[in-house]
Amino acid sequence: MEEKNIKILFICSRNKWRSLTAEKIFQGFNNYDVRSAGTEENARIKVTSGHIGWADLIFTMEKKHDRRLKDKFGVSLLGKKIICLSIPDDYEFMDEDLIEILKSRVSEYIDVPE
Repeated sequence: MEEKNIKILFICSRNKWRSLTAEKIFQGFNNYDVRSAGTEENARIKVTSGHIGWADLIFTMEKKHDRRLKDKFGVSLLGKKIICLSIPDDYEFMDEDLIEILKSRVSEYIDVPE
């Protein structure tokens, strides 16, 4: 039987720095399928109900992202696992500190290779 890839969605505000960095570093680990999106109107890729339906696991960067998802996608989120990583918007794309924090926090929930 073929093992199903875990589909992981990373959410931040504008999908430019935090969630995009997460998508880049986790893509390809352990056959994870990884996407990222933002909650704001001007996001690089704006989160849609399609993203929510696709994802097995949703990581948000801040509590406000959890609230925005719940406000916008309410029923679609039933049965979805949403985890807030509590990473403030203090980092730029592929910042080494951000990568370390992401690996450390996400490794509590999924296998992250060293």
